This record gives sequence, C-alpha cells and structure tokens, in this order.
Amino acid sequence: MQFVVECQDKPGQLQLRLSTRPPHLAYLQSHSASILLAGPLLDDAGQPNGFLPVFDVANRAALDAIINNDPYALAGLFATVRVSPFRKTLPATP
Repeated sequence: MQFVVECQDKPGQLQLRLSTRPPHLAYLQSHSASILLAGPLLDDAGQPNGFLPVFDVANRAALDAIINNDPYALAGLFATVRVSPFRKTLPATP
C-alpha cells in the first residue's frame, strides 16, 4: 500500500534539522526499498521546512513504525505529520 507523508517542521528548528540530517538520511537509506520518492519541503526562500516521502509498504502499521523511528521524529522536529493513502498512476511502470 502506498502513502504520502507530509511532515512540517516546528518553526525556528532549522539547526535541529541540519544537525539531525545525517542520521535521518542513513535511516532512510536503510528503508530505501520502501521509498518511492522523498525529499525536503522548502519555504519561499528555498530553506527546508518539512519532509515529504512517498512509501510503498505492507500496511499503515508498517508505515507508522518507519515514520515514528525516523531520527527527525525522535528529535521532535515535526509540528505536524499528515498521512494520506496514495496510488501512483504516472508515470506508468511497465
């Protein structure tokens, strides 16, 4: 099952984001088989202020286990996390 996860950072937490980025990226790499795409959300000035991954996992419980153990989540970076079921349509996969 596919899910879009939209995570918005707490205001004023750029330094926390930057200091936690290396373990966050290593953690995502360990789950790369489940990630369709992922990257930072940016503000109008081009600074990261959130995170948007799209996962393909067995179920919501599997997704929650990944999201809740992400170093960004464990550090308390996110003000909000919104999860939406998703179905990739384009580009078509052979």
